[in-house]
Amino acid sequence: MRASKISTKNIVYFAILLALVVIMQVVSNYITFGPVSITLVLIPIVVGGILLGPLAGALLGLAFGIITIVGSLKSPLFLTAPVLIVILALVKATAAGYFPALFYKLIAKKHPVIAAYVASASAPIINTGIFILGCIAGISKLKEVFGFDDSASAIVFVFVGIVGINFFIEFGINILLTPAVIKIIDIVKGKIKQKKFGQVVEEDEEDQTENLEIENADIDEGNYEQEERQDSINE
Repeated sequence: MRASKISTKNIVYFAILLALVVIMQVVSNYITFGPVSITLVLIPIVVGGILLGPLAGALLGLAFGIITIVGSLKSPLFLTAPVLIVILALVKATAAGYFPALFYKLIAKKHPVIAAYVASASAPIINTGIFILGCIAGISKLKEVFGFDDSASAIVFVFVGIVGINFFIEFGINILLTPAVIKIIDIVKGKIKQKKFGQVVEEDEEDQTENLEIENADIDEGNYEQEERQDSINE
């Protein structure tokens, strides 16, 4: 959402997508599969990044991260390592919004469909990948919270108990819904192009009308001058 591209239309799109991010993330707290919650929030984040650019994707991701932090304020892990959780939640969510949009931007000119799939697939990969790195960095806190005796057991718990279920479900949902994402993008961009085409046609019509008025004015002025010369000759 660069300064040159900020418009009322883009602000409205961003506001709608931001509302979807907030609602879907809040609802996801009640959608669980085993010990973890399942979220669909990456979908509007990817759509926003594709339509409005990497910066918009990053801002939508940041909102996702903030809501995640609010939802985990009473969790044992947050109470044990609040700084780590805040940094991890903000970094992974923001990156999951920025980089998929960047990948789409780099690929879309030649392969728009492939670009949409890359963006949709990379969002959960980035989100989960950074989460894993954060868990490894704070492995001692995980051991303390969940009562593991060694680091190996804690890492296995992260990959199998948390990441495994959550990642594959979110990844599958994002891939399956990519055709719908492409359709939404095509519809929105089609309307934008149609609107721009209408504006161009309208401007052309205005220019043609203005030129015709100028030509008519020149003809009237020429006729008037010719009449004056004729009157002078007659006199």
